[in-house]
Amino acid sequence: MNVLVVCTGNICRSPMAERMLVERLHAAGIDDVHVSSAGTQALAGHPMTPEAAAQAARYGADPAGHVARQLTEPMVQGADLVLTATRAHRAEVAELVPRAARRAYTLREFARVLAFLADEGTLADEGTLADAAPDRSDSPLQRATDAAARSRGFAPPPSDPTDDDILDPYRAPDAVYDEAGRLIDQTIDRLVSALAAPSVAGGRGGS
Repeated sequence: MNVLVVCTGNICRSPMAERMLVERLHAAGIDDVHVSSAGTQALAGHPMTPEAAAQAARYGADPAGHVARQLTEPMVQGADLVLTATRAHRAEVAELVPRAARRAYTLREFARVLAFLADEGTLADEGTLADAAPDRSDSPLQRATDAAARSRGFAPPPSDPTDDDILDPYRAPDAVYDEAGRLIDQTIDRLVSALAAPSVAGGRGGS
């Protein structure tokens, strides 16, 4: 399974999320997922900012070797799941590849939908997502993505739509980097925790 994380410059939020997601999925025993990142206005060829790299390392991820890339249509077409920093980035992904809208979420939106599915417990008798449908070759995250696509309209929206966004810390004070790192860490923990919860694989009917 291919996951693409998107922000603006691909030197702060998306590489932080990429590296943290890789580390958390590996720790959860979910290794059949390839995670990459890109930017809608990438500073192509640049590494992560020192502040972003420090945040990634602070939360247990390895920031080394990142090289910023410009988002392209083939990247989106090749992704099974696109996670963006903000709703504006999600809209840019959908504009670039309209068919990708169904599998594009903000990072916080996707974690929110998965948490909703886990809380619903509608298919708890099928066991955890990692154990459900053992004859299937797809990833637990792929099953979660399929369930989220069926169920995103049922998940209660945030009271403030901006809660689905992660603000850009680029050239901002350290406190903004701290908040971005905290939100990404918290959101990825929520996402990966939901992958181990009952019922996510089945989701709910609907369009």
